[in-house]
Amino acid sequence: MSSPTQPTERIPAHSWYALGVLTAVYVLNFLDRALVFILLSPIQKEFQFTGFQLGLLGSASFAIFYTLLGIPFGRMADRTRRKWLIAAGLAVWSLFSGLTGFATGFWSLFLCRVMVGVGEATLGPAALSLLSDYFPPRLRATVQAIYSSGIAVGGGLAFFLGGQIGAAYGWRWAFYLLGFPGLLMCFFVLSLREARRGQTEGAGAPAYTARDWKVLFRSSALRYHYAGYALFGLASNQLSIWGPYFFNRVHGLPLTLIGQWAGVLSVAAGVPGTILGGVLADRLRRRGRGGRMLFSAACALASVPLWLGLLFSDNVWLLLLANFVLLGVALMWLGPAAADVHDIAGPHLRGLGVAIYFFTVNMAAYGVGGPLIGRVNDALGAAQDPSVMRYGMLLCPLASALAALLLWLGSRKMESEKQ
Repeated sequence: MSSPTQPTERIPAHSWYALGVLTAVYVLNFLDRALVFILLSPIQKEFQFTGFQLGLLGSASFAIFYTLLGIPFGRMADRTRRKWLIAAGLAVWSLFSGLTGFATGFWSLFLCRVMVGVGEATLGPAALSLLSDYFPPRLRATVQAIYSSGIAVGGGLAFFLGGQIGAAYGWRWAFYLLGFPGLLMCFFVLSLREARRGQTEGAGAPAYTARDWKVLFRSSALRYHYAGYALFGLASNQLSIWGPYFFNRVHGLPLTLIGQWAGVLSVAAGVPGTILGGVLADRLRRRGRGGRMLFSAACALASVPLWLGLLFSDNVWLLLLANFVLLGVALMWLGPAAADVHDIAGPHLRGLGVAIYFFTVNMAAYGVGGPLIGRVNDALGAAQDPSVMRYGMLLCPLASALAALLLWLGSRKMESEKQ
């Protein structure tokens, strides 16, 4: 068998099939996660929730178990058959996404969102671990960026279809029609062949075992990685958590129009941005070990003026332009982030390493960022004057600037640390 690092190595057809299946599952994952965001306005109209309650439903309810269970599920991904773990989680989150339509108040909505988070916590560590065993390291950020493009497609479908169905038939039908069908995808997941761990690794790959988990906390570069991407994720995710609500309340745009534009922009900017980010980061990685993090630091820094333009412009066309570019830039880091974790952790700690990465990013974005912006909006009186939401969301450019600094420091650390 030829070295897996040789550029001429032929990738098996089943690897591409697996990439397609897992990307489709990630599309469903983010569709069910983001669907509630486009429907916050009609949900608030029916139940009269406060801004803080909306922040809890939109982010914290999902994040509680998604983040906490991600670490034990990451450990399971390092020890068990990963396709079974993915299929079980897919069944749980699809079921409870559909059941959200039957909610009768805050706590039933909250419970359904919690269970969506429980199911979705299984996917990331197991899917990314499988992909690293299907494809060689030279393509790692590119492949994981293709997989991560499911965020843009899933978010776009959630906004477009959720807005259309919600406007035509009510918010409950959006959950019925977009949640339950995910159960059918379980059969495709179970058709995957379980790849042997580490089969694509070349010489010099980390030789850690699953018992060596403490090494993940001894790497200075990985600590900067986790902190930097947590702040970048906090900012980026507010585009989907608060973006539709912001445009509806501050600019008075109708829900159907927001859903249409959000869907189109998410796919048109997010998919090429995510994939291009992986390709460029892999190229920079060939010039130095810190190349991927340096690339993400540049993306975080570029996000700052884009956020300011999005928050304070009143020109619709400038808003669309800022949103389009920001969506692309704010998703370019997904492939590089996961690839660096896998390079540092090695084949037997990938699941746990990615789970910790997901824990920090999603706790910052959904557990802290979403509710905090909701609380600030309440304190500023956004219910009476929606325009003050601009100031509550200044947390996003601030977090992006700090992320740029931490990721730049992490890239320097990664260059100096020996593998």
